[in-house]
This record gives sequence, structure tokens and C-alpha cells, in this order.
Amino acid sequence: MNQLFFSDREHAGWMLVERLREQGFAGTEKPLVLAIPRGGVEVGAVLARGLGAELDVVLSRKLRSPHQPELALGAVSESGEVYLNHFASAVTDAGDTYIESERKRQMEEIERRKAMFRAVRPQVPLKGRSVILTDDGIATGATMIAALHTVRAAGAREIIVALPVGAPDRLDAIRPLCDRIECLIEPIDFWAVGQFYRNFEQVSDERVVELLRDFGEPATKWTREVAGAVTP
Repeated sequence: MNQLFFSDREHAGWMLVERLREQGFAGTEKPLVLAIPRGGVEVGAVLARGLGAELDVVLSRKLRSPHQPELALGAVSESGEVYLNHFASAVTDAGDTYIESERKRQMEEIERRKAMFRAVRPQVPLKGRSVILTDDGIATGATMIAALHTVRAAGAREIIVALPVGAPDRLDAIRPLCDRIECLIEPIDFWAVGQFYRNFEQVSDERVVELLRDFGEPATKWTREVAGAVTP
């Protein structure tokens, strides 16, 4: 089987739009797309455009391993709730004191982003809403799980997780926490989200603010071509 690569997050977003339409997604109520910053907002903006939905963010941050910052011990939600991955207890020097210190550091970053993002888009109430929760992919799934707890606690009626790519075992971990998962690629040889993108540049805070302010910006060449292909 040939390995599928996305050109970039916008490409992945339009492929997700096509998948959701193929699977009969047609909410009777206007859905809400919730994206996990920062890369997830690029994907979420395309979903919002393609499905005629609102766009907002849900904030969660990974808790970094003490000697391997790219490895997520778990994650913290914007409410301060901590989720730990199954292997966290086996990580040297990742005791309660370290985890609490890391939680505080990540909460400071969540508060910084919240002040920036909410200045352009006040938080949308979730109670009774049909929510599409997205990111550019999941590796450990920690930030997604933390976000799912936040969304469920806020009273969402339905939660659909829509992802370009995800590690199969981590998708299994999040299935009980949502109503449905639509994931384009579930590769067995998964080692990082970025391996499935040709362009996986870091997304800036400024770009997130731009998309939140006006996610219906003029279409790029790729957007016009793919949107035309999936329009009924």
C-alpha cells in the first residue's frame, strides 16, 4: 500500500471535508468546529469553510517529559485537568513534583493563548452543540483526550473527532470519549505526525488569530480546486 502524504494542513483539511460528506455528515443544526492550536486551527478552518460551520478553539497542552521534551507524559486542559499517558509512571524523574511544576508552566501558556485568541473570538458556548473536534494529527493522543474531557464537560450534544492521521492504538484510546471518529490514515508504522505531511511548518500565534478573525478568507488555488471537487 502506498503511503499517503498530505501537501500541507489545508490539503488535509479538504480531504477531511470530503470524507465527512461521503460519510453522510449533514447536521440538522449548524455544527461547531473546535480546533486544538496551533496546527489544528489550519485544519479546522478548512473544515469550517467546507461544512458551513463555526470555528473556535479548545486549549490543551502536552506535559513534556523531563529529558525528552517532544515526548508527552500527558496533557493539561484549559480547566487545569491533567491526563497522563499510560507510560508516564515509568519515566525517570517524572514524579508528582515534576508533573505539577510542568502543569503550572503549561497553564501559563494556556492563559497567554487564551487572552490572545479570545480577544478576537469570544468562547462559543458548547451546551447542546454538535461539535467536530480536530487537530493536524495525534501521536500520543494526550492533548486530544484532555480536549475531549473539556468539551464533554461543557455539555456538547455530540462530539465527532476528525483527523488527518492518527496512531491506531491512540485512536482506540479516544474512541470511548467521543461519539464518532473519522481519521483518514491509521498507519501501523506511525512515529510522528509530521511524517505524513510534505509541508509541516510550525503555525504561528499570528496565523491562528488571523484564522479566528476571518476563517472565510479568499480561497487559495488548492482550496478552489478541492472545494470544487467536493461540492455537491
